[in-house]
Amino acid sequence: MPIIASRRYQGGQPSQHSLPVDGGPRGELPPHTFDWVGMSDPLPEEMDRVSRQFGLHSLAVEDALTPTQMPKVELYGAQLFIVARTAAIQEGENIGYGQTAIFLGRDFVVTVRMGSTRAHSALRERLEGHSERLIEGPDYVAHAILDFIVDGYEPVLERLEDGVQVLEERAIDEFPEPSTIRRIFRLRRQFRKFTRIIGPMEEVCERLATTEQPTIDPGARIWFRDVLDHVRRTMTRMTMLRETLASIVETAALLEQHRQGDMTRQLAAWAAILAVPTAIAGIYGMNFDYMPELHSKWGYPAVWAVIVGICGGLWLRFRKIGWL
Repeated sequence: MPIIASRRYQGGQPSQHSLPVDGGPRGELPPHTFDWVGMSDPLPEEMDRVSRQFGLHSLAVEDALTPTQMPKVELYGAQLFIVARTAAIQEGENIGYGQTAIFLGRDFVVTVRMGSTRAHSALRERLEGHSERLIEGPDYVAHAILDFIVDGYEPVLERLEDGVQVLEERAIDEFPEPSTIRRIFRLRRQFRKFTRIIGPMEEVCERLATTEQPTIDPGARIWFRDVLDHVRRTMTRMTMLRETLASIVETAALLEQHRQGDMTRQLAAWAAILAVPTAIAGIYGMNFDYMPELHSKWGYPAVWAVIVGICGGLWLRFRKIGWL
């Protein structure tokens, strides 16, 4: 069902029965009482009932049903509309993205998950076990949901960090193979997309933590500051991973330049060595009539001795300077 859970909380305690979501008016609630409705990929008719029952703004509802929104905070009268993006590792090192929209009022919170596989059931059970927190109201629930979403970035970063560490170790040992280079560029593309999509979450949390909002008590801002710290740590780790990947590419380029330099020096050394017998053979290949050593008994061995001596001396010299 699109409506996963709907419950009323009074004094931090959940009601025994689910809150009916029929689109009818809610009426005035007693103090320290609020409703929490959680939805996942809702149908339009389901969303319409929730919208009518809680008086949600039509533009916010439209954004909640559009799973490609960027993280943002918007105020519609006395209601706060928050869009956050979720992330999870899929096949290999690909990152799958989802969206969670939060409608926050003085006495209700409505969450709409789109394309996210991380349900809020465990979060709801954990919060229901701490009535002293739930009694603070729906703004604390909104904080807990955002914190839950940001905590979901941790497994993604750990998987990416493991991959980057393997690439870094391989780059130190040897020049990366073409498949490794392609993997590096795929990871860099994943990092750019992750930063572009998750980056605005920092602005969202900063606004909630520092700006006065009608549905967030001033004393509750400290909770949103905690989420802001988590997001900033995530972005810092992402920046470090991107820099590490860039250094891997630079290291690979330096290793390739060094390898090519070694090959060039070796070729130059062998060319210098082979130039000696080539030059002597070229001289003796000319058509001369008067070359005394040609008629000498020791002429041929002497020429070979000169060739071997010069070549051997060059070989030793190049070995000494590291060219061979």
